[in-house]
Amino acid sequence: MNTLAQFIAGCVPDYHPDALPVDDARRIAAGYVMPVSEVERLPIRAALDRVLAEAIISPIDVPAHDNAAMDGYAVRAADLVARAAQTGPGAPSIVLRPIGSAFAGHPFDGLVGPGECVRVMTGAVIPAGADTVVVQETCQPITLPDGREGVLVAHAPARGENLRLAGEDLACGRPVLTPGRRLRPAELGLIASLGMGTIAVWRRPRVAFFSTGDELASIGQTLGAGQVYDSNRYTLHGMLLRAGVEPIDLGVVPDDPAALRTTLQEAAGHADAIITSGGVSVGEADHIRSLMAELGEVAFWTIAMRPGRPMAFGRMGKAAFFGLPGNPVAVMVTFYQFVQPALARISGETRAPTDVALQVPSREALRKRPGRTEYQRGIVSRDPDGQSRVSLTGQQGSGVLRSMSEANCFIVLEHDRGNVAAGDLVTVQPFEGLA
Repeated sequence: MNTLAQFIAGCVPDYHPDALPVDDARRIAAGYVMPVSEVERLPIRAALDRVLAEAIISPIDVPAHDNAAMDGYAVRAADLVARAAQTGPGAPSIVLRPIGSAFAGHPFDGLVGPGECVRVMTGAVIPAGADTVVVQETCQPITLPDGREGVLVAHAPARGENLRLAGEDLACGRPVLTPGRRLRPAELGLIASLGMGTIAVWRRPRVAFFSTGDELASIGQTLGAGQVYDSNRYTLHGMLLRAGVEPIDLGVVPDDPAALRTTLQEAAGHADAIITSGGVSVGEADHIRSLMAELGEVAFWTIAMRPGRPMAFGRMGKAAFFGLPGNPVAVMVTFYQFVQPALARISGETRAPTDVALQVPSREALRKRPGRTEYQRGIVSRDPDGQSRVSLTGQQGSGVLRSMSEANCFIVLEHDRGNVAAGDLVTVQPFEGLA
C-alpha cells in the first residue's frame, strides 16, 4: 500500500490540510483503509449484518417446479381459447370438468386432458398437461345436466397466467450473491431457500475507542470541579454495534502524553481501527496530534464543515486512526459521514452504506454561509396536505446532544450553498438506516 501522503496526493490533487472539503475527506478516509482478510463460517441464523466472503451459486431451481401463484383451477389455455371460439362473442361462460385437487406439498398425480381442470391451492405443483391457472374468483362449481360436476369459467386468462415457473426466482447454476454483500434478512432467507445452512463471512473488524480529557468522568464516579460525564463512548459504542464491528472500549484516558502513548500503542497492536474523541484541535493539552505524528502517519484536517471541523485520519501500524472532535454532536456527525463508510470497507463490504438523500422543502429560513458543508439536525414530517417538510430541532450547537435525540434526519447544506428561504428545497439525510 502507498503511504498516506502518496495516496492523498493521487486522490486529491489540490489537497490542503486546513481547508479540506467534506467529499474529499470522505473519499480519502474510505479509500485508504484495507478490508479484513480472515474468514469465518457461521450458521445462517448467526450471519445477520455480516459481510459475505464467498460467491453464492444456486445449486437448485427456486422454485423447483411450476406452481400456482393463486388459488383456482389448473387448466389448458388451449381449451379456453377453443371453447370461447365455439361459443362465440357474448357467450356466458366456459365449462370444464374437474378431475382432482392439488395442494402445496401434495401434487396431483395425473394428466390434465382436453376439457379438464384440477383444483389448485397457492404453491401447488402445476399438474402435467396444464399451463395456466384460472383464479377461483372467476370460477363457479356447477352440476351439469348429466349429473356430473363442472366448473364454470367466467374469464379466460392468457396462457401462463397466475403461474410461478421453475427457476423463476433462482435458476440452478446462477450466481445469487457476490462477496462483499452485507447480509440482511432478505439475503438470509435467500440463502436458506437454497438449502444452505452455513455461510462464509469476513471477520468482524475490531475497533478500539477511547475518550481523552481530564474534564471527563466515567459513570459511577462523583463529578469533580469542572468535570462532566463522558457520553461520547456510549454514543460511539452504539454506533459501532450498528456498524457491525467488534467494539473495544478503552475507557477515558487523561491528558497525559505517556498514558495516551501507551493506550494508542496497545490499541494499534490488536485493532483494525482506532477512534478517539477529543484532543485533535490545537489546544495546549491536545496531545493526540503530536503523538500521531510520532507513532504513525496522519493527515490532520480542518475540514470545511460544521459541526466537526477538527478531525484527523491516519494510520498507526496496520490500524486506521480516526481522531474525532470532543463535542457530542460533532462526534456523531463525523462518525456517520467519515468513519462509517470507512468501516464498511474494512468489513469487506463492496457496496458502501447507502447515502439516502431526499429533497424536501424547509419550513423555515436557515442561515448558512458558503465555503463549508453544514449538518443541521432536523425533523421531517408530513403536513395535512400530504407534503413532507423539514424543520430544525431547535438549538444547533455541537454540544447539544438533545438535538440528535429529537431529530430524525440531517439537513445537509452543501459546501457552496448560502442562506435558505422558507419553502426552498434542502437535502435531507434520514437517520433510518443510518443512526
